[in-house]
Amino acid sequence: MKKSLGLIELIAIAIGGMVGGGIFTILGIAVSIVGFLAPFAIALGGVVALFAAYSYVKLGVYYKDEGATYAFFKRTFPNSHMAASFIGWYTIFGYISTLALYAYTFSSYAMSGSEWAQNEWIRKAVAIAIIWVFALINLWSVKGMGKIEDLMVYLKLFILFIISAALIYFGKMDFHTFIATLKHDFAQTNFFNILIVASVTFVAYEGFQLVINAVKDMENPDKNISRAIYTAVALVATIYFIIALAAVVAIPIPDLIKNKEYALAAGAYDIMGNLGRNLVIVGAILATSSAISSTMYGSSHQMARIADDGYLPSILSKRIKVTIPANAILAMAATASLLIFIGGLRLILEFGSITFLLVSLLMAIANFTIRKKTNSSDFFTIVAIIGLSVGSMIILWYEYKTKPFQMLFIVFLYALLSLGAFIYAKLKAKV
Repeated sequence: MKKSLGLIELIAIAIGGMVGGGIFTILGIAVSIVGFLAPFAIALGGVVALFAAYSYVKLGVYYKDEGATYAFFKRTFPNSHMAASFIGWYTIFGYISTLALYAYTFSSYAMSGSEWAQNEWIRKAVAIAIIWVFALINLWSVKGMGKIEDLMVYLKLFILFIISAALIYFGKMDFHTFIATLKHDFAQTNFFNILIVASVTFVAYEGFQLVINAVKDMENPDKNISRAIYTAVALVATIYFIIALAAVVAIPIPDLIKNKEYALAAGAYDIMGNLGRNLVIVGAILATSSAISSTMYGSSHQMARIADDGYLPSILSKRIKVTIPANAILAMAATASLLIFIGGLRLILEFGSITFLLVSLLMAIANFTIRKKTNSSDFFTIVAIIGLSVGSMIILWYEYKTKPFQMLFIVFLYALLSLGAFIYAKLKAKV
């Protein structure tokens, strides 16, 4: 049977998973920490993502299992119910946090031109509503959405390019001012703050592993898994760098910080008026809609598979119309809605980044465990383990220094996840 997904389609899947509104959200937060150096710190996050991707590529080529993260860890440690349960719980809740992030971004930008733009509770209500809209779409049918997914991916990239070009064109900062500001910020900024931004914004690169979910439908997986993932991460890091650079050049730093939930829309309005703001809003809505739909689809299927294996409540494995994991979709939507309700943008962003740093760390450990079988470099694998470990600790340290209560809340969430994973590992062991 002829495989239907070539390299171009696989790159689209990876880019579509990563460019899900993250750049629209992380920009204001990044600028608030490192100012003019935000583009470089965000790009550094892309370097971390490349090291994280290394283990996914090696494990993906070795196992060729569409279950990806969960399946890799479970198969690497086949005799450990604890390993399978913990990776399952962390992975699913990582996807839930990204759903919440995409929905919050959708809401912030959709409302950015309205009188309710500063009302956090209305933003949360709209974010929760859009999650349930896509939950209902996934419960009904994903066929129509799937047909236009490639078009949505490349269209949103085109809009991002137009936004970047317009910001650079209309921006008033000349080259000499740009260089002088850059030198000043490099001299005044603590490099540790750059590492904080690179770690906090790591969630914006989450999604490249979705390529592996399509392994049964792709041409030449031995070559195309690595080509698609590395190309996509490099392209996304470049896109993020260009749009962040265009923003800090064209939009005053205080404005980006003040309007961090919808910084690009507010800045584009100041420079280009309604046309600029509307262009950014369309780009953000398109990016987040595409990402919410694809994340809801892929992660709910993975949740049902984990429930099938006995590491989540069995009720989550129930399917309708043969393949649609109805209860998993409803559970993901409900949990993401709760996360939006109890937390703000920064909590969601940092919880998501820590979760995917942790999951990527576990993938690196799994790859190191069977590095001879996957033909992996000791150097790259060890660097990935160290970098991902440091990134996770940096975020927690930053939270402790700036918002200790929020750090304790994140630790509490992980305690709950770990308790749930522990209980289901023990239950599975008794079967």
